Amino acid sequence: MPITDGTPRKKVTTSHGRYYAERQALARRKKLRRRAALIQLMRKRKGVAAIRTSTIRVEKAHISKNEALAILVGTQIGAGVLGLPYAASKVGLIPALGVLTGVMLLMLATAFIVLKFSAEMGGAQMSTIANRTLGKAGGWLMYVSIFIMSFGAILAYIAGMGSVFASLFGVTDTVGAAIFWVLASFVVYRGLEASGKTELIMSYVMLALFIGVTLMLVPHAELENGLYTELGGILSITGVAIFALGCHTIIPDVYKGLGSYEETKKVIVLAFLIPTAIYAVFMAAFLLVFGKETPEIATQGLELLYGHLGRIIGNLIPLLAITTSYIGIALAQQSNTEEFVKLNRKAAWALTVVPPAAVYFAGVRNFADVLAFAGDTGDMLAFIVLPILMWVAAKLRR
Repeated sequence: MPITDGTPRKKVTTSHGRYYAERQALARRKKLRRRAALIQLMRKRKGVAAIRTSTIRVEKAHISKNEALAILVGTQIGAGVLGLPYAASKVGLIPALGVLTGVMLLMLATAFIVLKFSAEMGGAQMSTIANRTLGKAGGWLMYVSIFIMSFGAILAYIAGMGSVFASLFGVTDTVGAAIFWVLASFVVYRGLEASGKTELIMSYVMLALFIGVTLMLVPHAELENGLYTELGGILSITGVAIFALGCHTIIPDVYKGLGSYEETKKVIVLAFLIPTAIYAVFMAAFLLVFGKETPEIATQGLELLYGHLGRIIGNLIPLLAITTSYIGIALAQQSNTEEFVKLNRKAAWALTVVPPAAVYFAGVRNFADVLAFAGDTGDMLAFIVLPILMWVAAKLRR
């Protein structure tokens, strides 16, 4: 029995004592509870899954300014440029250049808005930005705008490839469109998505082909062919220009890759100026040669100038541009529907590729006009209206 003088003895806790171990366990449990509560709070604040519409990915943690510029330009250069000359032929060269420049400046301004919000939110994607600034309604509005954009683009691509297959293989437009739709939609169903590097290489190949086609047209250009003004087609050229200049969805990834707000801002300026200059030259070349008779898919007009060689080259560009664009946009929209609407893969695939095909076979078959519809509705909502609304909402909140 221990000897004591009658003074109560206190329990002294040490690093080896039972009481110390219990306090440590309690502290760990509290820490885990706080962490779980923080995760739940973050999930509630995000609200919806991030929606991406570009298939080009920033695959490295850090990228150079040249790589960032290549990604942004590669996102813009695609099938949309093929419809610009035809849309421009409805208004004349001078009004078309004015619309293209005005759309570029407006899109550049909204690109800055997307960059600002994304930087403030740590590189958040566009739907997350919309959800945080405009609430759940903003998230749904972003989804609907992307759905309309994808629907219009896929419909235009089916129509365009029907014409290309008809020219190359001597089948009817309907048969050509059906063959293309089955093959491309099967690739989408299998999920065979090209890598970001492949997308960029294809974009530069198409860019080189655009430059080559322009050089082929120059000897046949006559100034008076494009010097007329008809304002009835302003809405059409505006929509196609918006469609051709959209790259907002990849801006958050580029910002995270560069890690600098100011550097990203400088790259974005170049990323809009360079494609706009290319589009302007490409558009002017066709208008100065064909004028009001510019074909719906502009490059197919080369057959009139260079015969069989022109037919091959004139159909090679849309074959590459439309196929890669169809697969990329359809894959992205399929993923969007799976994430946001919570549909399974088969249902998301069907909702993505079947309705545009049904509308095409019902009789809507104008490539450039459908691109204009996609630009005037989905693209305008996602890349112009919603960013401006987010900016206004943030100003009012402050």
